[in-house]
Amino acid sequence: MSDEFAGEIFLTLANEGRLVVASEEADSLIAGLEETIAILNERLSVLDLWRRTPGLDRMPPVVSGAVVDTVFVDQLCPGRIERAARELPKYVAALRLARRELTVD
Repeated sequence: MSDEFAGEIFLTLANEGRLVVASEEADSLIAGLEETIAILNERLSVLDLWRRTPGLDRMPPVVSGAVVDTVFVDQLCPGRIERAARELPKYVAALRLARRELTVD
């Protein structure tokens, strides 16, 4: 299976100075990625709760709905939430390294 993430590649390019992103664009991308990482971490918490809890019947409907949605996604693409949660911080780190104040000549 090929990995659909390229965090290591982005980090390498940024470290070599071959990835350069205007500061305003980098800030916007970083904010979006950090939002996504927060959502992924919430889903990981839900998966952990589901794995540790024997039944959904005792959970409040709001919680059981989130569990069902998250577990369904995890069943469609097993491990993808965990991989994304590991890889997206690498994109953030690369963007921070690549962030530059670019001037127009």
